[in-house]
Amino acid sequence: MLIKILLLLVFVAITVTVGVANHKSAKSVDGFVLGGRNVGPWLSAFAYGTSYFSAVIFVGYAGQFGWKYGISSTWIGIGNAVIGSLLAWWILARRTRNMTQHLGSKTMPDYFGKRFNSKALRLAASTIVFIFLIPYTASLYNGLSRLFEMAFGIDYAWCVIAMAVLTAIYVVVGGYMATAWNDFIQGIIMLVGIVAVVLAVLHSNGGFTSAVQQLAEITAETNPTMKGAFASWFGPQPLYLLGVVMLTSLGTWGLPQMVGKFYAIKSDSAIRKGTIISTIFAVIVAGGCYFLGGFGRLYGDVIEYSASGTPVYDSIIPSMVSNLPDFLIAIVVVLVLSASISTLSSLVLTSSSTLTLDMIMPLSKSRGPEADEKKEIVSMRVLIVVFIVISSVIAIIQVKSSVTFIAQLMGISWGALAGAFLAPYLCSLYSKRVSKASVWASFAWGIGVMIGNMICTFTGTTFINAYFASPINAGVLAMAGGLIIVPIVSLFSKAGNSPEIDNMFKLYAKNE
Repeated sequence: MLIKILLLLVFVAITVTVGVANHKSAKSVDGFVLGGRNVGPWLSAFAYGTSYFSAVIFVGYAGQFGWKYGISSTWIGIGNAVIGSLLAWWILARRTRNMTQHLGSKTMPDYFGKRFNSKALRLAASTIVFIFLIPYTASLYNGLSRLFEMAFGIDYAWCVIAMAVLTAIYVVVGGYMATAWNDFIQGIIMLVGIVAVVLAVLHSNGGFTSAVQQLAEITAETNPTMKGAFASWFGPQPLYLLGVVMLTSLGTWGLPQMVGKFYAIKSDSAIRKGTIISTIFAVIVAGGCYFLGGFGRLYGDVIEYSASGTPVYDSIIPSMVSNLPDFLIAIVVVLVLSASISTLSSLVLTSSSTLTLDMIMPLSKSRGPEADEKKEIVSMRVLIVVFIVISSVIAIIQVKSSVTFIAQLMGISWGALAGAFLAPYLCSLYSKRVSKASVWASFAWGIGVMIGNMICTFTGTTFINAYFASPINAGVLAMAGGLIIVPIVSLFSKAGNSPEIDNMFKLYAKNE
């Protein structure tokens, strides 16, 4: 217990110190939101990776999909590295940095507003971000709480409050650069921690070969005739596994808190280096998490089960590490705390900046640029606290009561955001022919699909068919549909004629 407490106190001290040390960089809006657009490759890559992989991945998804698909769930981590990191940086980063800098946009809704000269689009996009990031933020607390209860015997509510207060302190004080430096430190902890935990779990099961042999003896409920399903590299349900890979990998291309990291990076050379660093980070962290979760079935006799007899997925990873040495448990706790806080800080900074810059300030009367900037920074700091309080309350209510709506809304958040934003954002970076009407169509399609899925779940009806009844597969449908809708609608509708956009695309074509 002493080791756990000491490591935790050191972590808290470093986190707060970093926040205070970066206070000066957060005195302007550009500094507070984007670090002055002067962030190097290492900080940008780690900020991207730590925002990507939270306790939801380590505890929730790794446990859930490892249980369902065995070691084939490792493909999710590989997809996250190749599609969600390597291709995302390669295809999006340079265009995003240059175009948002050219337009002077600081958030994704602001990008849509300026790219298509539409205040209504900016307002609609910021509303979508506000509605669907809050429940996603609340879900971050769940994995952390289980590990804290296992390691310290602390009630869930106190875990949530402690995590919320720590995050609020350093984000409010230091803004983007405080989160970037803390993400770098927390990312190193995640890298070391996941490698140590994977090795320790395999060792406790007699090594890799022995663990795989034990896994091969377990029969899959979904395919009882298939021998060794959980030890195979394609698992018992490869089509459903593909849906998870696509949503958790391609989906990042449309998430505002992920794409926002490209706004802040300082140069094209930094992007090239960041691409490599981010990909390696994802291979180790995401690949390690899902590979670890693939052995969850070996702990079927010690995990928690619901009244209906189904596994409580959030209990799988904590059960796997509960018998490790105290020092390793302490590392796991700090690892998951790092993953949770880094993602939480990114989400609340994105939410507060979007609501301030794209909704509140455009509606308020200006008293001059300097006065506006001071108001914007104060507003963002206040809203960070507000968002953290709201997400904390939602997280506690969800666990302490039977409000299933909250849990369901968390499940559709990723699909709704990616389904609405991915296609118009990607296409508008590369083509000036993308029309305003196509963006509206994509927004309506992505949100409509996920709300339809949620309504069908509540009413007990099937959404399209059994495959798309899953929010994950519905999210893939939302993304894929958007990539078809945007080009087709743009073909039959008029794109805005802006000399600024024309010149911008000519400049890119010349440079590339």
